[in-house]
Amino acid sequence: MTRILSACFIGIFLSGCSLVQGQYDALLNPRESGKAFAAVTRQVSPSVVSVQSEFPIDPASLQLSPVEQDFLRRYFGELPKPRDNLPPEDVFDVAQGSGFVFRTEGGRTYVLTTNHLVENASKVRVVLLNGQELDATVKGVDSHSDIALLEMPAVDVPPLPLGNSTQLDVGEWVLAIGNPFGLQHTLTVGVVSAKGRTELGINDYEDFIQTDAAINPGNSGGPLVNLDGQVVGMNTAIFSSSGGYMGIGFAIPVNFVKSVADQLIQQGTVVRGQIGVMLQPLTRDVAQRLQLERGQGGILVTGVQPGSPAARAGVQVDDVIISFAGQPVVDVGDFRNRVAASSPGSRQELGVLRRGARETLAVDMGRLP
Repeated sequence: MTRILSACFIGIFLSGCSLVQGQYDALLNPRESGKAFAAVTRQVSPSVVSVQSEFPIDPASLQLSPVEQDFLRRYFGELPKPRDNLPPEDVFDVAQGSGFVFRTEGGRTYVLTTNHLVENASKVRVVLLNGQELDATVKGVDSHSDIALLEMPAVDVPPLPLGNSTQLDVGEWVLAIGNPFGLQHTLTVGVVSAKGRTELGINDYEDFIQTDAAINPGNSGGPLVNLDGQVVGMNTAIFSSSGGYMGIGFAIPVNFVKSVADQLIQQGTVVRGQIGVMLQPLTRDVAQRLQLERGQGGILVTGVQPGSPAARAGVQVDDVIISFAGQPVVDVGDFRNRVAASSPGSRQELGVLRRGARETLAVDMGRLP
């Protein structure tokens, strides 16, 4: 069963948009392309880290069942020594993943990684490229987007420069650097396969970059970088039927990551807007029931929370939301992300279709609990 797991265009030279000659040559010469990848790797690697998390295990869960005891007596004549007296700190599970240096300020270094790697961990350790190990604390997490921020004493490692994920093009070269299966500082290369992937069921808020750069368990939290050595995403999951790489990996866009990280540093939590509606895609059958034209777009309101900002604005069940803040609504995931990014207390225009007529409602944004 397939499941989601937690881990060039050569144009004509025109004035104002020509390619740099060296980049053009690199596209035509595989050897030069390899040198470009190697140069980016040398630049980025010192700031990519291994993240190791320890999780406590209840010693009672390690006891053998009667069936297991009978099997060992029958074939080996004895049972292992009891482990009842082990102190709790000696019984733990270990998870390994990746991360990268995000910022250093005030004598502290902040590292970005994924929430699923460190959530509920009793101890987190960061390992640098030179082998130095440092204990880190979890500064803050956002479980809705699977982003976590670690804090540790300042290290002499430069933060990775951040790119602009909205300017990323499908087909653009990207490099993933991380620690798949514990193999530290592994480089894989691919292209951006798609942008704006939502409704995958991985996180509550999704806007994934899809890439065919090989991502495997252990890559989670590592950077996805462009040929300028800038972070454009944070690797977080793969689409797989085997548990390993099958050509489809997902990264959280860096613009989204930076927004969350800045809030975690400043206030230790993430503030999001909300309006209090339940939604579903506008299917063909629903559109026919509501006598809407095909291809009209929008999403269907299936419930309105009493007393919510949407209720106060007059939103009704069976309204079709077609725009938010003056921009067309593409799908449920896109709408959810844009609502969440709106400041609580701000007023936003909501365009709806109600019984075939267009209306504009003013919604005073609430705050997501």
